[in-house]
Amino acid sequence: MKRELLGPDELSAAVANLPDWSGEAGVLKRRYEFSNFAEALAFVNKVGELAEISDHHPDIAFGWGYAEITLTTHDRGGITDFDVNLAQRIEMI
Repeated sequence: MKRELLGPDELSAAVANLPDWSGEAGVLKRRYEFSNFAEALAFVNKVGELAEISDHHPDIAFGWGYAEITLTTHDRGGITDFDVNLAQRIEMI
């Protein structure tokens, strides 16, 4: 992967293949719902493991019953193939 910014058509195609994700304002974002805090925390820890493996770190907000993941490639100023790849991997959790 080259970490190249996605054009509008590429971004639309990527988001179409990522259910419940949105791609706007230079970020990919999704909110996940859980039954309790422990499930949200377990999910966030798994996302953290993927982030470390890929050396690409999302912004994560979580609390009782939810986790919000925000992906962007800061040094490129927007959404890249790297963000899409990590979002796809998060979907497999």
